[in-house]
Amino acid sequence: MGCTALANYKLISFDKIPSTQDYAHELISAGRATDKTAVLAAAQSAGRGRYRRTWVSHHGNLYVSFIFDCPERDSRLSYAIAVAVSETIASFGVRPTVKWPNDILVDNKKIAGILIEYTGRFVVVGIGINVNSNPTVEKYKTTKLDNYSEIPMNVLLNRLMRNIDRWRSADFRAVRTRWTELAACLNKPVRYQGEVAELIGINENGALVLRRGTRYLLVYGDEISM
Repeated sequence: MGCTALANYKLISFDKIPSTQDYAHELISAGRATDKTAVLAAAQSAGRGRYRRTWVSHHGNLYVSFIFDCPERDSRLSYAIAVAVSETIASFGVRPTVKWPNDILVDNKKIAGILIEYTGRFVVVGIGINVNSNPTVEKYKTTKLDNYSEIPMNVLLNRLMRNIDRWRSADFRAVRTRWTELAACLNKPVRYQGEVAELIGINENGALVLRRGTRYLLVYGDEISM
């Protein structure tokens, strides 16, 4: 384990641990968590995504979980993080899109994922980015940054931290505008309460705006499925 400072973050780094997300939660449970702590691993033996799905975590990619002070849940945070990850990838000359709720795509293939979990007065933001390898997954296609540009890991992490700081503190109107530009899921059918509706955007509070016939509905993330 190593502990350093980078871009005003406290960085705790490992060669391999079960899960950066779980380690961040352990820090919080033990009362040792502080705002802007980043837990980084070169590989994970039990990496996970939403609903505890397995996140394949071989060496060569970026696996990091950030701890932030967050006394209340904020539905706008996921959009700010998605924009921050996308802007980081775009800074290397790659053109990403956002697939709701937590995937970043390049050429319609998954290149990064985001996992946001609240605990106590903190939020843990887990981010995985395929850099030098991409897993073979049965249900969807994947890709890696190395297919498009050679990117040093420390440069990628530094830019990610700076973009997270930038977009977390940005006016949500700017986040909403940029997310809408990046979104690959707008005007697409989703399922809400067992029926199909169309996802047409997000409102100023971070609620998803759905249209079903002539009715407009405001809903939050876990209530719908693509």
